[in-house]
Amino acid sequence: MRWRTVLLTTGLVLGLAAPALAAPGPTGAGPTGATPTIVDSTRHGGKAVSFTFDDGPNPVDTPRLLRVLREHRVKAVFCLWGDQVEANPRLVRAIVAGGHALCNHGMHHDDMGTWTPERIAADLERTSAAIRRAAPGAPIRYFRAPYGSWGQTPAVAAKLGMTPLGWRLAISDWEPPGADVLVQRLLDGITEGAVVLMHDGPNDRAQTVEAVDRVIPLLRADGWRFDRPARG
Repeated sequence: MRWRTVLLTTGLVLGLAAPALAAPGPTGAGPTGATPTIVDSTRHGGKAVSFTFDDGPNPVDTPRLLRVLREHRVKAVFCLWGDQVEANPRLVRAIVAGGHALCNHGMHHDDMGTWTPERIAADLERTSAAIRRAAPGAPIRYFRAPYGSWGQTPAVAAKLGMTPLGWRLAISDWEPPGADVLVQRLLDGITEGAVVLMHDGPNDRAQTVEAVDRVIPLLRADGWRFDRPARG
C-alpha cells in the first residue's frame, strides 16, 4: 500500500530508529508553545513508551481498542483522519472521554510533502474544525503527516499550535501478519522513550487490537510504563 512505500523509503520500519528530521521554514513557537521540531520520544526518560494510533476512528476496531486501553489503564494518542472523523463523530467523543490525546492527521490522508504552506494550513484547519465539531473543546495537541511525508508541514502545524509527531517504531500492521508477529515486533522493537506507530483504521485492525491487549501486561511486567509523547 502507498503508506508502506513511504515508510520504507524514510527508514522508519521495524526496529530502526527514526533519523533526525529537520523541519524547514520558520523556527518560532506556535501559539501554544509548539515548535517545528518533530517529536518521536516520550515526555519522560527511562523505560517509557508511547502508543499512537493512526487513520481512525474505525467503527469496528476503535471501540475495541478503547476498551483494551481502558482495561489496562493506558492513555494513547489517536491521529485522526478527517474523513473518518466526519463519518464517526461519536467515536471521537469516546476517545476524548477515555482521556486520550488527539492528533490531526489530515483531512483526506493526502501526501502533503510538496504542498505550499497555504495549502497545508487550509487542510489542517479543515481537519481540526471537523474534530472540534465532533468533540467541542477537546485540545488537538499533535499533527502527524500522512505517509511520514513532512515537507513544510511541521512549521505550519507549529504555527497552528500542534506539535509535529513522528515515531521511532512502526510495526507494519497495515499488512496484518498475525497478532503473534505484531506482539513480537513490539517486544523486539521498542526502545526507551520510543513513540510507537500503530493503526486503528480504516481497515480491519483486529490483529493490532489483540496485539496491544497482549503486549501491555508483558511490557509492564518488564518494568515499562506508558507515557505521552513530548511536546517539542
